[in-house]
Amino acid sequence: MSNGFDLIIFDCDGVLVDSEIIAAEVESKLLTEAGYPIGVEEMGERFAGMTWQNILFEVEREASIPLSASLLDKSEKLLDLRLANDVKAIPGVPLALSRLPMPRCICSNSSSARIDTMLSKVGYKELFAPYIYSAKDLGADRVKPKPDIFLHGAKQMNVPPANVIVIEDSVHGVQAARAAGMRVIGFTGASHTYPSHADRLTDAGAETVIARMADLAGVVMALSEWEDVF
Repeated sequence: MSNGFDLIIFDCDGVLVDSEIIAAEVESKLLTEAGYPIGVEEMGERFAGMTWQNILFEVEREASIPLSASLLDKSEKLLDLRLANDVKAIPGVPLALSRLPMPRCICSNSSSARIDTMLSKVGYKELFAPYIYSAKDLGADRVKPKPDIFLHGAKQMNVPPANVIVIEDSVHGVQAARAAGMRVIGFTGASHTYPSHADRLTDAGAETVIARMADLAGVVMALSEWEDVF
């Protein structure tokens, strides 16, 4: 069977831009100062792909530490500054896109303003604009691991979910794409990757995992020849 894919959806953080490591650095420092000691690697392993608000909720539930609401704003401001100055591109994206014939878009948990800042900084914005969608624009309660942003992106691009392939670096993102009825390739090529990263993405529903954008087009073409095995 070869139905191909009519749309490829990219996550942004940790897939197009190497931003998750910066978020882990900022957020681990704030949590440690607030009485919840956590290192950068554990931060990436446990919370990559989650919004800062949901991370705070999770920590509050787990540790019974009341976290100040001011941490929300403090993190956002610190992170926006760091990302504007320090974020780097995931290498190989333009070449990978040149080898993929189908339409593409971005579906991210980050705010539209932050996505714009990051993509502009690394020179990737024009590769995707105007097809860039933020889950936060749909509502604070509709971020991944809920499927809403992926369903929104597919609807905007007029493609059925079953004909979409998604590239994701986080367990929450993979779960969201699977819940949307889409097929998923995991990506572990960003700086926040960890030893069990690929296994966790596969367990969440990724059909295969790549660590280099150079491999993306070949894998997409191979998967288009096979029916979804899930």
